[in-house]
Amino acid sequence: MHHEELPLHHPADGPPPRAGEDFEIGYAKINLALHVRSRRADGYHDLETLFAFVDSGDVLCAVPAAAFSLQITGPFAGDLAGEGDNLVLRAAKALADDRSPPLAFTLDKRLPISSGIGGGSADAGAAIRLARRIWGADGAVADLAHLGADVPACIASRTCFGTGVGDRLTDIDLPGLAGTSVLLVNPRVACPTGPVFRAWDGVDRGPLDPAAWRAARNDLEAPAIALVPEIGAVLAELQQTGAQTVRMSGSGATCYALYGDVQECDAAGARIAARQPGWWALSGVLR
Repeated sequence: MHHEELPLHHPADGPPPRAGEDFEIGYAKINLALHVRSRRADGYHDLETLFAFVDSGDVLCAVPAAAFSLQITGPFAGDLAGEGDNLVLRAAKALADDRSPPLAFTLDKRLPISSGIGGGSADAGAAIRLARRIWGADGAVADLAHLGADVPACIASRTCFGTGVGDRLTDIDLPGLAGTSVLLVNPRVACPTGPVFRAWDGVDRGPLDPAAWRAARNDLEAPAIALVPEIGAVLAELQQTGAQTVRMSGSGATCYALYGDVQECDAAGARIAARQPGWWALSGVLR
């Protein structure tokens, strides 16, 4: 499996570029570790997590237009068919003011939905970065966590430590992490976040030390596997590839494996593609 090089103008299999069009990547998010600490009275959960981002993902293009619009293409476009309130438009409109011309977006949807790797939040982050560049916006981005707990992390798309519901962020430097080869694998089974969190057993297993994340855990693995047993099969396959670290991302169903070099990563991807041709996989490096 070769690392997918993202285009410098527009997806090769998408519509041709329009005059004035610009693009951003909705970088795939992974949770290097995720500790759930408590269930709150409002139904949300206090957690501690370490976000990292892969150098590949969805591709979002935009051009100024008479009205806001969104066209969705790509291998997972069908999973968003009929969705009238996509996070791309919600994010752009939340950022816009009276001087901001509307934008016509095209989203090349390459990441599976309900898969624990950002999805709509990554696309919202890309929309905010893209809109700010086109509009020439200055200053800090307003708090857009109301669009989703992962959106603040996905706006910056760099390694950070998240607390609260994952929306209170601290930049963190983990030497040697950037450039690490990573393989994402999903069994092509959706794993909605809500049911996984509701199935968490409520046991606080202790805090997350970001510096010791390799020895940490994802507290949502067990409830996710109980709901989607295929996740266990993905983890078992990845653990047989000689990876340095194997873990589920977010609330599933995507799992990740980290490797010492791109050759090991490519070999692992090829092995899994041969053994499980129905699964989705993406190889890249951490940003």
